[in-house]
Amino acid sequence: MSEQIQFKPPQVRLNIPLLTSIPVLVVGALVAGVVFFWFFCRIEPGAGQIAVLIRKTGDNLAPSQVIALEQGQKGIQIDVLPEGRYFRNPYTWSWKIERILDVPAGQLGVMTRLYGDELLPGEIIAGDGQRGIVQEILRPGKYRINPYATHVALFNAINITPGNVGVVTALTGKDVLNNELALGERNTFMVGEGLKGVSGRLLDPGTHYLNPYMYNVVEVNIQSHLFEMSGKDVINFLTLDGFTVTVEGKIEFGIERDEAAFLSHRVGDMDDVIKKLILPRARGFSRIEGSKHPAVNFIVGETRQKFQSDLESHLRAKSKGWGIDIKAVMVSKIIVPDEIASINRDRELAVQDAAKYEQQIVQAKSKAELTKQEMLAVQSKEKVEADTKRIRAVIDAEQDQSVRLIAAQKELDVAKVEYEAALFQAEAIILTADGEKDAIKAQNEAEAAVLQNRVSALGGGDNFARYTLYEKIGPQVMSVLSSDSNEGVGGIFSSFAPAKGGAE
Repeated sequence: MSEQIQFKPPQVRLNIPLLTSIPVLVVGALVAGVVFFWFFCRIEPGAGQIAVLIRKTGDNLAPSQVIALEQGQKGIQIDVLPEGRYFRNPYTWSWKIERILDVPAGQLGVMTRLYGDELLPGEIIAGDGQRGIVQEILRPGKYRINPYATHVALFNAINITPGNVGVVTALTGKDVLNNELALGERNTFMVGEGLKGVSGRLLDPGTHYLNPYMYNVVEVNIQSHLFEMSGKDVINFLTLDGFTVTVEGKIEFGIERDEAAFLSHRVGDMDDVIKKLILPRARGFSRIEGSKHPAVNFIVGETRQKFQSDLESHLRAKSKGWGIDIKAVMVSKIIVPDEIASINRDRELAVQDAAKYEQQIVQAKSKAELTKQEMLAVQSKEKVEADTKRIRAVIDAEQDQSVRLIAAQKELDVAKVEYEAALFQAEAIILTADGEKDAIKAQNEAEAAVLQNRVSALGGGDNFARYTLYEKIGPQVMSVLSSDSNEGVGGIFSSFAPAKGGAE
């Protein structure tokens, strides 16, 4: 039999100090993790900032590639992080905080792509996926653009002032000398869309945002211009009789809007328009027309005015096809030789003297007429003053008469009122007296009726008289008999009366 193997469990000893330190280690690890996560993994671009990510691990870029365009590639990433809070593994990622691109007002941004394929020979504008200047421009505003992928240059916007237009020249496109173009599009001054050269498209007054690497803009003034034919720009020509005449004046002209591009490209700027078109035509016409007339005709008469009108018509007709609008031509001075001008000058002086004397005669007549008018005015003034005094006196008399008539009429009206009041008062007194008479009569009749009734009641007049007497005397007799005065009738019996105080 095999020997029985006895299994003895291992003895485990608990390390009490180690067990008590585990919670402390866990808490410390959590704190360290939070600190690491917050301070080493946090990406927080502020206001007006972006974060450019750089991957440390992944596939390597191609030798000519500077930006990682695909996921998992090592290097600068093309996409950026806007404002906010993000967390990335610092072992895999690093980052840089950059400012947001701010294109100010009145400017534009031209982007240059720093990655992609090389341009073909002769090209200056990059297409999709090509390295170079981008056709699109950035208008005023804020943009989150990766500065390691795209470089932005700021340029001033094109500002066309009022009274002007902008002539646009395309710097990119097909060449007009290319044999692939249609026959009508070759060797032309103006080019169509997509061709290189001066375009017929004009820019109106205002602000325009065009890529300066693709377009060049020249500002052309289409307002009225005044060209003075003086100094070295005067017109000299020989007359029919061989004298040299000098003409000075002014020409007002403007450029037609629709022809501004054609004129500026074919002729040049404003000085070129004057020197190449206007002045040569004015001189040529003056020499031809001036040779048809003698010098004296250019001093006075209709020839001078006709010369000015014909010159204006000629310049307007010749300049119309070039886009120039001749508004007015004014000849201010025509200078002829002194030997011709002196004769005419003496004649003009004589004419001026005669006109002066005629003017003096007219002034004398005017002065006499003025004196006459002044005397008439004085006479008229005195007459007016006399008429005014007379009218004023009549008005005063009429006013005084009217006042007196009004006062008399008022007194008459008062007298009438007082008379009517007296009549009313007399009538009132009469009516009052009649009323009192009737009252007295009625009272007397009433009293007489009472007496008649009493007489009838007593049986006659005698009885009534006796009753009345007794009625009047009775109270007096009672008073006499009842009085104990010594003077009264009762004084007769005073001796028979007992003494005052009782019997003795």
